[in-house]
Amino acid sequence: MINVHKLPSGMRVVTESIPFVRSVSFGLWVRNGSRHETEATNGISHFIEHMMFKGTEKRSAMEIADTMDAVGGQLNAFTSKEYTCYFTRTLDTHFDVALDVITDMFFHSKYDQNEINKERNVILEEINMYEDTPEDLAVDLLQYHTFPKNSLGMGILGTPETIGSFQRDDFLSFLKERYNPKNVVIAVAGNINEKEVLEKITAAFAGFKDNSKGGEETTADYSPGFCLKEKDIEQVHLCMGFPGIKTGLDESYALAAVNTILGGGMSSRLFQKIREQHGLVYSVYSYNASYFDTGIFLIYAALNPAQIYEVLNLISLEVRGMFTERVTEEQLAKAKEQLKSNFLLSLESAASRMNSIGRTLLMLDKVITPDELVTKIDAVDLDGFYAVCDKIFRLEQMSLSLVGKNVDGMKKDALTGAVLN
Repeated sequence: MINVHKLPSGMRVVTESIPFVRSVSFGLWVRNGSRHETEATNGISHFIEHMMFKGTEKRSAMEIADTMDAVGGQLNAFTSKEYTCYFTRTLDTHFDVALDVITDMFFHSKYDQNEINKERNVILEEINMYEDTPEDLAVDLLQYHTFPKNSLGMGILGTPETIGSFQRDDFLSFLKERYNPKNVVIAVAGNINEKEVLEKITAAFAGFKDNSKGGEETTADYSPGFCLKEKDIEQVHLCMGFPGIKTGLDESYALAAVNTILGGGMSSRLFQKIREQHGLVYSVYSYNASYFDTGIFLIYAALNPAQIYEVLNLISLEVRGMFTERVTEEQLAKAKEQLKSNFLLSLESAASRMNSIGRTLLMLDKVITPDELVTKIDAVDLDGFYAVCDKIFRLEQMSLSLVGKNVDGMKKDALTGAVLN
């Protein structure tokens, strides 16, 4: 059973008891990511995530790792555009260790200037590594040009200039503003005694107070973007975007079915047409990136530079084909079964359960149970399916980014003409 509790500070705790496992997954979720930054602070959220592991008032970085290794536990974190998550996975007998380590990092990290200087170099290398991953680069460039006047378009890692500028006081000031109870959700899933776990979490966070000045999150609006980036690599990495669906809307379930049929797997129309029938790509797929206020539907392909116009034309034909070669009831039913299976199979571990309940409570202020989600998927019909298609697939609203060799000289009119004509 999933239960949600709100502590006096405003921090929320969500628990799910799974008695048939021997593990516990613990996650501390903070509603803070790159979209909560400015141009001057871009990358600080991700940098803070790194610094949490670099030593506290009672543990060195080595001792943090050794404490978890001593009980065979796992400790990690990640930062996205809208949130950061610090998480552990341990045997059920070692929950107290996980709670102690996470709270020690959260409340007592030192942000030592020497450690900041060392970690700065690590993150600069991470940025360099990212530059060598053209698939991710094409997606990020598209979002940068699609949301040009909003922090949602900024990258998660920051820039060499911003990373090089951060000092200890910058971290402490940003933490005070963003790391406050109303922005934090604790999620615990596994073999737990819910009452005991809640008591321990309440005690551990008893001194957690809101010292921020408040302030609303800025909203973003999709606008068509275009970007060409020259890179000396063998393939061209292509990313096409359309206005998507924001997090939490029932339309997102219809869009998930649209995505499954268009580009969500090996039986999808894009994969079958462009890879299997024409042999023009190795990789082609689509997905919806959703955020609290907006979304972007993305189509990605990696291909030979000589075949750009042909692939763009084929993608366009498949997008148009969603209307001219209309989806049948049988095809929709198959897509819905795929969605339900993928979701339910993904929940067969305590870690995935923790991720699901923590993220949805943080972003939607509610938890969607597996049964509720299955019901919402089952409710998708062809009318809803095509209402979403009408909303998303407007070719005049298309965005496009290309990363690869000899793309700099390509003309926007010629590239978009391959899609629109």
